[in-house]
Amino acid sequence: MSILVKAFFIFSPLEQFEIFYFSSNWFFDACDFTNEDITLTLILLVFTLFLWWISTPSKNKNFGLLLVPSTAMQRFFEFIYINITSLIVDNIGIQKGQKFFPLIYSLFLYIFLMNIQGLFPYNFTVTSHIICTFALSFSLFIGINFYCIYLHGIKFFSLFLPAGTSFFLALLLVPIEIVSFIFKPISLAIRLFANMMAGHALIKVIVGFAWSLLCCTNLSLFVFHYFPFIILIPLYCLELGVAFIQALIFSTLICIYLNDAINLH
Repeated sequence: MSILVKAFFIFSPLEQFEIFYFSSNWFFDACDFTNEDITLTLILLVFTLFLWWISTPSKNKNFGLLLVPSTAMQRFFEFIYINITSLIVDNIGIQKGQKFFPLIYSLFLYIFLMNIQGLFPYNFTVTSHIICTFALSFSLFIGINFYCIYLHGIKFFSLFLPAGTSFFLALLLVPIEIVSFIFKPISLAIRLFANMMAGHALIKVIVGFAWSLLCCTNLSLFVFHYFPFIILIPLYCLELGVAFIQALIFSTLICIYLNDAINLH
């Protein structure tokens, strides 16, 4: 019962980001399941079904996507397809970048889905936790570096020493390059986490303010509760745009890191 109270009655703007445990006796005694685990599992299931749906061309309007776009949803996702393709071509190149299209396209859709699902009432925002965004950015960053070592071998270390640098200048540049290299996945994680947490906290503050006015016995204060509710409409649209932009920025930076790994300096 306490779990349901935590899930459906939030009294603080930061309580919506709280991770709580469900009973481990539901499945296995050795496992503890949290609201974050359940949310990630549902997102992965929806994402897998969605990828299967958009990759299934069909002549039937009720199943799969049509070969010739005829719905607003299909035109929207083909718009994303074209923009992700342009993103890869601009940052990596058409020859070297086309093999990374499935990765970048899936990454963008997955992050976008994790961002927007938190806009639904009584839902959990996975990307509002830095441990999740850091795990995603760090795993991608490690994979990119392994690919760079696979391509270039020992020349991988030229990332820390630009060509034509003198010895004395290298003593200054190499530590700076190493620090900036280490902070790449950290900046990726913090950027996504901070934007999602701040926006959702702001929405909760305004909703709480409107609810407080709604519960007032004073008639004049009761009338004013409509104003914060009206503000929520453009704020939700703004958060939807932030969810899209943050997914696009994350994908863009991954493309830039891939370009550095492929072409070095």
